[in-house]
Formats: sequence, C-alpha cells, structure tokens
Amino acid sequence: MQKMVMENSIVSEFEGILLKDSDPFSYFMLVAFEASGLIRFALLLLCWPVIRFLDALGMGDAGLKLMVFVATAGLRVLEIESVSRAVLPKFFMDDIDMEAWRVFSRYDKRVVVTKMPRIMVERFVKEHLRADEVVGSELVVNRFGFATGLVDGDIGFISSKVAKLFVDDEPSLGLRRATSSFQFFSICKEQMHPPFITDENCHDHQLPRPLPVIFHDGRLVMRPTPLTALLILSWMPLGIVLATIRIIIGVMLPMRIIPYVTPLFGGKIIVKGKPPSPISGSNSGVLFVCTHRTLMDPVVLSTVLMRKIPAVTYSISRLSEILSPIPTVRLTRIRKVDAQKIKQELSKGDLVVCPEGTTCREPFLLRFSGLFAELTDRIVPVAMNYRVGFFHATTAGGWKALDPIFFFMNPRPVYEVTFLNQLPAEATCSSGKSPHDVANYVQRILAATLGFECTNFTRKDKYRVLAGNDGTVSCTSLVDKVKKVVSTFKPFLQ
Repeated sequence: MQKMVMENSIVSEFEGILLKDSDPFSYFMLVAFEASGLIRFALLLLCWPVIRFLDALGMGDAGLKLMVFVATAGLRVLEIESVSRAVLPKFFMDDIDMEAWRVFSRYDKRVVVTKMPRIMVERFVKEHLRADEVVGSELVVNRFGFATGLVDGDIGFISSKVAKLFVDDEPSLGLRRATSSFQFFSICKEQMHPPFITDENCHDHQLPRPLPVIFHDGRLVMRPTPLTALLILSWMPLGIVLATIRIIIGVMLPMRIIPYVTPLFGGKIIVKGKPPSPISGSNSGVLFVCTHRTLMDPVVLSTVLMRKIPAVTYSISRLSEILSPIPTVRLTRIRKVDAQKIKQELSKGDLVVCPEGTTCREPFLLRFSGLFAELTDRIVPVAMNYRVGFFHATTAGGWKALDPIFFFMNPRPVYEVTFLNQLPAEATCSSGKSPHDVANYVQRILAATLGFECTNFTRKDKYRVLAGNDGTVSCTSLVDKVKKVVSTFKPFLQ
C-alpha cells in the first residue's frame, strides 16, 4: 500500500458513521443467504445471541470473527466477491448517513476504515462514495480459492495500516464514533463525532450525493436484521405453499377469471388509464410496449386485458416458459431474425414487447431498442411497476427458473399497470421519424408516467456490473455444465 501525502484529507469509519447502523451483522447475513443459502442463513441467525453476549462482555472482536467464520467459511471467494459487487451496494446505499457523507465528500482525499473484511466494502466505497483507500481485515483464502472463515488483521492491525498511510502528513479530519475501538484517530488534526452539522442555508440540490446504485441483484428485499431474518425464515414454508397454489391457479384457470381470483390470494393489480379494446378485421395487431420490471409484466398485462397476449422473450428459463399462462416467442438477438418473428406474430394479433431487453429494479429506465418502432405504427405504451415485501422476482447471477416462485412467495405482491394512449401517426416512423427517435420518445413518456429517470444503460451494462459478463445466453449442453462442476472440485479429488 502506498503512502499518501495529503493537504486536505479525511479518515472515516464506515460502520456507525457513513453507515447509520454500527452493527455489520445484517451484511454478513446477506453474504450467507446470497452466496450460500438458507441453511447458512439460519445458522448465522442462531449465532446472533452468542455474538451479542460476546459484545456485552467487551469481546466484540471475537463476535466479529464468529460472524465472519459462519458467513464465509467454505465459500468460494468469487462468490463472496459477486455478492459484494451485486448485492451489498444497494443495502449500503439505503443505510448511508447523508449528513456524514456531506462532511466526508468535502475533502479531496478520502480514506474509509471498516470492521468488515475489505472485500465486502471496497467496491461500494470506491465507486459510490469516491473513496481513495479502504482499510479493513483480509479474508484468508486457501490455494483452491475457498475462504477459510478466518481473517488476517484485528482492530490493532487495521489501526496500524491507517497510520502507515499518513507517515508524511496527518489527516485533516477523522470521523469516528464516540465508542470507537480504533486507535489511529489520535493522529488526526481534528476529530468529529455524530451528530454532524451541515450548512442550513445549503439546499438539498446543491449538496453532493453518492453515485446511485442503478443495478443490484439478490433475492432479499429488506436488509436481514435479526428480527427481519427471523420473519423471513418463519414465512418461508407458508410462502412456498402459497406460491404453489398461486401458480397452479394461474395455469389452470381461464384468463378472464384470474382478475377476480387474484385478491382472494393476497395479490393486487392497480389499473390506470383506459385499456384498448381488441381490434378485429385488421391485418396487424397492437404492439404493447412495456417497461420491464419482472418476468411477470406480460402475464399481468394479459390478466388486466383478460386475454392471452403473446410476449417476446430472450433469456427466461425453460421452466418459466412451461409455467407461463401466455404464449412466449423466444428471440435470438439476431436483428433480422427477430424482426421477422415479431412481424409474423403481429400479423396474427396483439403482442407484448419490453424494449429495455432486461429488468431494472430501481426507478430508472434502460435504453429502449428501436426495433419495435420499425415494425408497426400501432404502438400502445404501458407503464408497469410492482411492489413486493420479502423477495425480488428477478436475478442476474442466480437461477432464473425460480423467478416466478419467488414472486409468488411474497405475502402481498402488488402490480400497477398504466395504459397510455396509442402513439399518434406523427410520433411514429410513418411520419418520417427514425426508430431511434420513436424509441426515445416512448422511453421519455413512460419514465415521466412512473416518475423514473431515463438512462442510456443497456442489458450488457447491467450484466457486466452484476454478473461479470455481457448477458449473452449460451447454448451450453448439460454435459458441458456437468464438466464445469467437476472441474471446480477436481483439486479435491486428486
């Protein structure tokens, strides 16, 4: 680590300062659930009373090491990195203390100190909080790439690492908790404790803000504090039963009956605007252009319209296609082939398309593909949004076949469907507008309806952030997948 010579520098604790919560337990619970599964999640929750007892005895360092061990022992370090990249940033951002951030952001050089292993925090702190250095303990990893559950470095070791950064100059300010156990704050020229005071005359729009988290992954909606984690575990058995019943009903009952049955099983659909009536005697159907929140978007739209409308898809699982109560048309991402498929379906009747190409959970719309605008002038924009309590119904790095199951496991899933007017002829390609202009226009009016923000991000951007690839679906055979799994464990078999 290089020495840092700073004239305007700040050192801040992460937990309890930049984050409101000083207890990192819920973030280790996220690692346990997303990188391992329900068993490790439950085991770490069972350890919580022991961790609290150790903390009460003044042995917080031992409790922290217990958290690290239970959450990470035996996990591939790549899995931990994946959770740190795709899952934790959203929960960190939701817990940011904006007053502390405003003080932190005023300095040119910024150093963050964390009790958690550095691997869990570094990406978020550097990308979203614009820190220059992150100091924390290091996970011990064996030669096969698996975490041992041990960490290299205690509180004293971390303090000495921070001190080495400032051999040539003292940091200008240190942000610390009153009960902090770090010893390096004595080298700071000034120290500041919560609460932090900012300029009352400075309006919110003038204050710097962290870079937003646009893409995130993981199944859990709420940060799993001990009470929330207990609630999730208690709900799981009932949620699985409820999801099974909801899916069976959706597959078996006629589409025109489902809107009346949905409220009986806890679901709710809010409809705004006037749905267009079916058009007969035409050689082309209506193209419903929807925002893409979950794979349930086309199904909910068909439910509202009380008729089965085919939907174009790309990367949904075969199980989701089998369970789908509406016809699906699988695209290839080859423009000419996909255009022909969409034209063929429109010649038969109405069709649903989500031009973002992938889902986005946050209030942002990804860039719209202009392909739909080239193929028809009968375009009806539809703004889709949803709310769930426990589980997200989308994943980039997980098993997509579970998406509908996790959606229906929520106690009270709510969907909001807003129909906009069909685009006038002057707003379509028939008036000489380019497909790109039409797509951008549709994106803007849908974003305005939902109160979202338009972006130029694409499917590839999302998957590069969340999964480390470009989101291309490969046709890997089952044999190839088995070979890949065997190669992972080959070192243990030698």
